[in-house]
Amino acid sequence: MPQRPNRTSPSRRTSAPAPALHVAVVGAGIAGIACARTLLQAGHRVTLLEQEAAVGGRMTTLATPFGGFDPGVQYFTVRDPRFRRVLDDTPALVRPWSVSTVRVLDELGHVLASAPPPSEPHYVAKPGMVSLLNHWAEPLDQPERFGGLPARLLLSHKVTRIERDALAPTRWQLRTDDGSDAPQPGQAVLGGFDRVVLALPPLASAGLLAASDLAPRMRQRLTGVSVAPCWTLLLAFPQASQPGMGSFGPHWNAARSTHHRISWLARENCKPGRGSIERWTVQASPAWSARHLNDSEERVRDKLLKGFAEITGIRATPPFAMAHQWPQAQTEQPLGQSHLLDAKLGLGLCGDWCLGHRVEDAFISGLELALAMA
Repeated sequence: MPQRPNRTSPSRRTSAPAPALHVAVVGAGIAGIACARTLLQAGHRVTLLEQEAAVGGRMTTLATPFGGFDPGVQYFTVRDPRFRRVLDDTPALVRPWSVSTVRVLDELGHVLASAPPPSEPHYVAKPGMVSLLNHWAEPLDQPERFGGLPARLLLSHKVTRIERDALAPTRWQLRTDDGSDAPQPGQAVLGGFDRVVLALPPLASAGLLAASDLAPRMRQRLTGVSVAPCWTLLLAFPQASQPGMGSFGPHWNAARSTHHRISWLARENCKPGRGSIERWTVQASPAWSARHLNDSEERVRDKLLKGFAEITGIRATPPFAMAHQWPQAQTEQPLGQSHLLDAKLGLGLCGDWCLGHRVEDAFISGLELALAMA
């Protein structure tokens, strides 16, 4: 009797692994880096592009002759177990930061600033917020150290247009310049991408999609997202450590403020690993920042410096005073889901603005977009 062919039953067949994708991730803040790392760990090829000269986004750390400043994110909290797990892998970089209870009154007894006991632990990265992202970006920035991973990090690459690849119409290519203000910035075209992720603030994502004449439905979804600007003042008082100065400034290190200009103040040198020179980060309220969005840096600096003196009592002239603007800083109306993905086009969007304004929101957004795309 002839033997029947040996067929494997459908329930026992094994499907071939999906082919590896080449994904361009635009934006090297925490959402973009979380997305890029997850895709890389899933076996995909990743190119991470950032228009600035360093990774970080609002988790950047500004180096000055007087020490580092965290001009954006001041601290983060942890609620999602997935975020907790990745932080547990970097114990040397993450430190708890305790803020003392404080209540500051003006001469009429009105509350100028306060810091009640925190309802959950606060954490910072050491020696600056960007240290955490630098560590997470190492496999993309230095792939040769990690077994020659199919990844690369391109800094100072501002993406100006997304379009179909001239050599492979089913894929994408990106037009970039070097992000400079030169009359003729350096330009390049990078192609061969199966997917493109925009890990940018919502207005930047909407603008890039509009300039590329892409994804009108996705752009429409972004119109419901609202993100407020923030002016930030950075101050250093190296004279505070000179002999004979005595105590300098208030006996508290951070507080939220009800001042008509200022919403947050923090003594940078009280954070773990930050150095001893007296320096402060002062963040204006969203409403005040919006009203003064187009003011000069000098005018904003002077106004915030006056408010800082009224709250802290520090009226000494700082040798270093710098105002920095975040055009999109704190989410006021989030998207309401972790990411946007058009699987047919191969385009995805992520960022803290999808879920809220916390660092963890950005991480979860990038992670879940990568898992959906991979």
